Amino acid sequence: MKIDKKQIIKALEKITVPGEGQNMVESGAVKNVQVFGEEVEVDITIKNPSLQARKKTEVEILKVIHEKVHEKAKIKVNLKVAAPAKPQANLIKGKPIPGIQNVVAVASGKGGVGKSTVTANLAVTLAKMGFKVGLLDTDIYGPSMPIMFDVATERPLSVNVDGKNKMKPVENYGVKLLSIGFFTQPNQAVIWRGPMASKALNQMIFDAHWGELDFLLLDLPPGTGDIHLSIMQSLPVTGAVVVSTPQEIALADARKGVAMFQQETIKVPVLGIIENMAYFTPEELPDNKYYIFGKDGAKNLAEDLEVPFLGDIPLVQSIREAGDVGRPAALQTASPIEKAFEDLTKNVVQELVRRNEDLPPTEAIKITTMAGCAAVKK
Repeated sequence: MKIDKKQIIKALEKITVPGEGQNMVESGAVKNVQVFGEEVEVDITIKNPSLQARKKTEVEILKVIHEKVHEKAKIKVNLKVAAPAKPQANLIKGKPIPGIQNVVAVASGKGGVGKSTVTANLAVTLAKMGFKVGLLDTDIYGPSMPIMFDVATERPLSVNVDGKNKMKPVENYGVKLLSIGFFTQPNQAVIWRGPMASKALNQMIFDAHWGELDFLLLDLPPGTGDIHLSIMQSLPVTGAVVVSTPQEIALADARKGVAMFQQETIKVPVLGIIENMAYFTPEELPDNKYYIFGKDGAKNLAEDLEVPFLGDIPLVQSIREAGDVGRPAALQTASPIEKAFEDLTKNVVQELVRRNEDLPPTEAIKITTMAGCAAVKK
């Protein structure tokens, strides 16, 4: 059977370009199609830089040509990502923190999905990899990092930097840490309105001597509210990670979390989604996996939203126990848990590197109207 170039182009009209809403012929993504007998070469250019979008596009091209044109066609896809406009030197507005290379927000749509546990283990794993890491616990009303890092009784010291007194973050396991929990009693509830909480956060961000950091992780509160807006108005966030468990009720809120970062007024790149408590394996049945909260929920959500899936973490009792005693589980050497967090962290770093190569720096957002705030909360 002879393959016709027109048949190839017609088949490619069945494919929608990720994130563009048009088929790839209409959008101009198809740059060239060449046919040599049973060999087909397709040149494609898309705007979405994510690895998932590229893989999905290539798979769909192979599938549609085999189904609609010739099932034995030998297909070569040359896929390129459209280069973004070069960022201007002064593109970052707001207040970037001197010496900090990347600010990564870790968020969740709802509480109880293990966001803080994941953040703590990401931090110690990055430190073990040799990076300089800081962690800011931005959950004003429910700070947990001082306990998770076994520094609940510590207090930040004051240091003089260029004639100004600044807070010196508490340090443990190679991670520099600040939290409102250092300034309150264990049985003391923080009952603050938004402006007071925002002021406290700004002090921990800008009145602290973080020094040189490769990563500053932000452990955000659950949901999408005032604290999130305050953070993203205060400094440019390089990228965001969303944590969810597999069940539908958590996924519905995780979807809103991703949507928050993708709002036109915010535009913080989503590095990907992490699935926590993915499955349970009893110690006496090491080959068995029980999907207590559902299977592949966050993975399917990532595919649906066309954002990277960064990996999953099993439901393991020792992860909870490690957090309770202040020694994150990723510090357990030569353990499956350590390996799981290493793989996860490598994926986060890989997506961050790709984001920095493909996209300009993030601006600190400017939301000055109630309408803007309402849009974010939808």
